[in-house]
Amino acid sequence: MMLLGQFDFQQHRDFRQASQELLDANEVQEIRVDFDQVPSLDSSALGMLLLLKERAAMQKKNVVLTNCHAPVKQVFEMAQFQNMFTIQ
Repeated sequence: MMLLGQFDFQQHRDFRQASQELLDANEVQEIRVDFDQVPSLDSSALGMLLLLKERAAMQKKNVVLTNCHAPVKQVFEMAQFQNMFTIQ
């Protein structure tokens, strides 16, 4: 899943819909969230990612956060996401 632009509450509906499609796809075992085009994110984005991880875990699917730029990585580190997600 490729994210574009600021990742915040305004993307909630689109993120949830895209996430649900991946969760519903039986052939998908790993959900890769690509942050290459995301300059920053806020606390609501962290919450959306945590909900995705929880829902994916119930289906035995893994969530991987990829292509994170320094500002995004810094937010993830402050939130201790490296202890909950695979970050590449």
